[in-house]
Amino acid sequence: MCTVIVSVEPDAEVPVLLAGVRDEFVARPWMSPAAYWPDHPALIAGRDLLAGGTWLAVNPGTRRVAALLNGGGRPAGLEVRLSRGDLPLKAADAGEMPHVDLSRYDPFYLVVAGLDGVRLWTWDGERISEEKLRRGLHVIVNTGRPAEEENARVGYFRPRFAQAARPALMTGGAPERFWGDWLRLASGDGVPDDDTRALVVRHALDDGRVYASLSVTLVALAESGVRYDFLPFPEDPRTWHTVDIPAQGRG
Repeated sequence: MCTVIVSVEPDAEVPVLLAGVRDEFVARPWMSPAAYWPDHPALIAGRDLLAGGTWLAVNPGTRRVAALLNGGGRPAGLEVRLSRGDLPLKAADAGEMPHVDLSRYDPFYLVVAGLDGVRLWTWDGERISEEKLRRGLHVIVNTGRPAEEENARVGYFRPRFAQAARPALMTGGAPERFWGDWLRLASGDGVPDDDTRALVVRHALDDGRVYASLSVTLVALAESGVRYDFLPFPEDPRTWHTVDIPAQGRG
């Protein structure tokens, strides 16, 4: 169950904070965030080597981030199905839901966050809906935005992220110094990976495959720039690093 946590405070020095946890089969190959796509030269994102797309893309020039989660509903037909990994790339460039033939995509949730607000698109295989997220802390999982009492992960982490102090200024320095409690929470907050509340998970399946959290991303958006930190798994110890992005002029 992938997770996106986003905090929207329009009047804050750092108006948008986003944490993204990617859960996938461990054997699926991927690469850490960088500029990989000639068709999207402004973007920085991790790269899925199986399908060639991404799960989360950052556009430093326009102060924008787009993140994708798998959803539930009617899947696309095998003969026409396209990878959903191109959607965050197109959305981070355009700032909106890409103009695509949705019938060729399996269900998804697409989050697009910028200084003009945060929007969530939901495609269930039959219809698309759009929602502008209000001020506050939102948690999106593969079933949408469940209430705290409906989902153990949301019930544990939503109030903790909501109460955590947000970065006051877009400063440099180590991830721990910039993010404070957000870093600890995004790293899993010490909850065991097999706990129903866990944000960072690891499950060994009966067929021998392992399904786990492969990475965690933290992104901060402000008028003065973008902060982008990344935690790949497995790491021992778990080591965050700041993603190198080019000079942040306006796009």
